[in-house]
Amino acid sequence: MEKLKCKYCGAILDTVLLPPENDWGVEYLMVCMNNECSYYVKGWDWMLEKYNVKASYRYKVNTFHGDDGPLSIRSPLDYTGWVVKKFNEKEGG
Repeated sequence: MEKLKCKYCGAILDTVLLPPENDWGVEYLMVCMNNECSYYVKGWDWMLEKYNVKASYRYKVNTFHGDDGPLSIRSPLDYTGWVVKKFNEKEGG
């Protein structure tokens, strides 16, 4: 299966688990967690200029519904603790 990539920076999207009470109605989203992604970086200034809030967004794909778009965040650490990590069997995982 081909890995999904960010349409802004080309990084491979990470699987990010969502809490059961989330508004998306799905278990996870595919999210660009690249802190150097132009979409994410420019989002901080855009949100401050347009809405006067300290926030940004990350590119996300909802594979359950086939849509993509922004995932709003208020901190660079948002969702970082929910990224699914796969262990390499050769490294003892």
